[in-house]
Amino acid sequence: MSTLLLIVAAYLLGSIPFAIVTSRLFGLEDPRKYGSGNPGATNVLRSGNKAAAVLTLLGDALKGWLAVWAALRLGFEPDIAALAGLAAFLGHVFSLFLRFNGGKGVATALGVLAGVDARIAIFCAVIWLMVAYTTRYSSAAALSAALAAPLAGLLFLGAKPAVGLLAVMTAVLFWRHKENIARLRAGTEGKIGGKKKDGPAA
Repeated sequence: MSTLLLIVAAYLLGSIPFAIVTSRLFGLEDPRKYGSGNPGATNVLRSGNKAAAVLTLLGDALKGWLAVWAALRLGFEPDIAALAGLAAFLGHVFSLFLRFNGGKGVATALGVLAGVDARIAIFCAVIWLMVAYTTRYSSAAALSAALAAPLAGLLFLGAKPAVGLLAVMTAVLFWRHKENIARLRAGTEGKIGGKKKDGPAA
């Protein structure tokens, strides 16, 4: 398989909108029609169905991990495998199946990190949990974990091209959370566990 074909396949894998697939399986409303309108696990949780939210989270993370794992199994170098992970992440954020709209990419990014190096994923997951527990803001937790990713990459991998790809994911995550950042500053951001009536959140 050529590198180009790998990247295209990873992008298509990342484009699968698990939030919408899961919501249909559970007979829930389209997550784009309530809360933040974001097709992601946090917004699915606002439906009140925790099982659907967990399944969405796992699906979104799995596609990021699978892109990296498959690339490595096919014999590609780790940096190319990380590039495949980035392609899957971008597929989630700019989904072909949702007219190049998509989720914010947090779970998929975590899956990519797990594929690149489990230590990075664990480090960032701990950061996410700590911030989420203390603030109950999913967006603040996601942004903190995103900032930690390239730093953890440098710590565990050294100055390798893959770390630069993690930095690209961080930049995209911040761009996708620009509205959340504005609401955090204004004190109007919805908190984890809030229902549909709470309005926008991550």
